[in-house]
Amino acid sequence: MAFSDDDSWWEPGALRAAVRALDRHPRLAVLVARIGLGDGRLDHVSRKMARGALGRAPDLPGPSVLLFPACAAVVRRDTFLDVGGFDELLFFGGEESLPALDLAVSGWGLAYVPEVTARHAPSGLRGDSARRLALHRRNDLLVTWMRLSAGRALRRTGALAIEALRDPLARDTLRRVLVRLPAALARRRRVPRAWERRLEILHELE
Repeated sequence: MAFSDDDSWWEPGALRAAVRALDRHPRLAVLVARIGLGDGRLDHVSRKMARGALGRAPDLPGPSVLLFPACAAVVRRDTFLDVGGFDELLFFGGEESLPALDLAVSGWGLAYVPEVTARHAPSGLRGDSARRLALHRRNDLLVTWMRLSAGRALRRTGALAIEALRDPLARDTLRRVLVRLPAALARRRRVPRAWERRLEILHELE
């Protein structure tokens, strides 16, 4: 199953190459493609993944990753659905973090495969970028409550609360987190500490 946004597309032959990689690597659940921007540059997410901070497992076709951008991901459908797919609580904005973590903790592999290419050309006419970042921040904090240590979640929530005293957007983000927090706590299933350390290496969900 391949994902795509309204401002992204797959290069010719990319999906056939992705299927071959999934066939050859049975533990691979998520293949993350190389993302080329509309102007020809390489997306910063791809540059980060290419550095391979988590190393490369011998049974995967590229550097191991722990998160993925939906606009450049091909997933093993049944496996993705088995961990719940995208959670409606998060809806949009960093919604990939939760299934990525759940797949990794379940033993599935996620890898960056630069031989497969997707294109991303975000429109300059999109809505307020600050609002989009606030959605990501809301969801990162909710995922922290759902999967990471309570201490980390409390510290991050406290930091947002302090920021909310002077910043209306942070105040709105905090409100949206608190509205969803009971549902997030009902879904809470903490991952082993080793996976938190991997997120720290990547500076993700901070």
